[in-house]
Amino acid sequence: MKMKEYKNTGNKDTRSGFGAGLTELGKTNPDVVALCADLTGSLKMDAFKANHPERFFQVGIAEANMIGMAAGLTIGGKIPFTGTFANFSTGRVYDQIRQSVAYSGKNVKICASHAGLTLGEDGATHQILEDLGLMKMLPGMVVINPCDYNQTKAATIAIADYEGPVYLRFGRPSVPNFTPENQTFEIGKAIMLQEGADVTIIATGHLVWEALEAAKELHKEGISAEVINIHTIKPLDEEAIINSAKKTGCVVTAEEHNFLGGLGESVARTLALSHPTPQEFVATNDTFGESGTPAQLMEKYELNAAAIVSKAKKVIERKR
Repeated sequence: MKMKEYKNTGNKDTRSGFGAGLTELGKTNPDVVALCADLTGSLKMDAFKANHPERFFQVGIAEANMIGMAAGLTIGGKIPFTGTFANFSTGRVYDQIRQSVAYSGKNVKICASHAGLTLGEDGATHQILEDLGLMKMLPGMVVINPCDYNQTKAATIAIADYEGPVYLRFGRPSVPNFTPENQTFEIGKAIMLQEGADVTIIATGHLVWEALEAAKELHKEGISAEVINIHTIKPLDEEAIINSAKKTGCVVTAEEHNFLGGLGESVARTLALSHPTPQEFVATNDTFGESGTPAQLMEKYELNAAAIVSKAKKVIERKR
């Protein structure tokens, strides 16, 4: 099959996509309010704060209080977007999210930056690799992990129209920006990026671009890879996964997350129930991270195109 060409229009950080989306919402939706736990600059919430100071709440280093405030604001019809690092957005306040947001189905948008290993030099204490698992296990929680600046901006805008709790995950480093500008983001709908016949690569977040790069390398060796962008971990587009697995007969999942509890496990459950298929995982292997540049860490922990190529070849052999 002919390879599609995806052009990187310039590396951008996905947290800036969140900031741009929030800024747009500030202009168009008067019910949107923003709360931040002392990280306004890091979360790119400055423009919203400057334009709508009456709708911005700086709570300080009090993340649990922020979640409680956000839950309360929904009772008055507001749509609160909370912002802090992913580690503090989930692990530090899990009880408050479970009891005050998920259990009562509050319309809170939990927006989490600096997720995964690509946080880099801040090290293991800040590099949460289990947040997707924590959040997808909460009943009723939507979990979204977009792949680039444009998709993060579109997702930020889209979740304001969704009634219910949402976890939106994004990152700090500049990564290729290749999805369409001003796209329409559909929660729970996978995106077919490249059709193929020999292996399915299902990727999320920063690993989507790496999956496309891996597909190019595999194509040079005569291997036709299908690439699917799963930006929504929950609800999962099970139909897209099953249909692709039926066509190719084997699957690789790729994510910047622990293989326990992440996208890979959700895909494995889907396949086990409906169409058992050989599967390999590109993810961290039940470990914490460490300090280093994002590129160094992605290479050491094998979260890159080379790792996806290796796992694709392995799973094809298992299929045979």
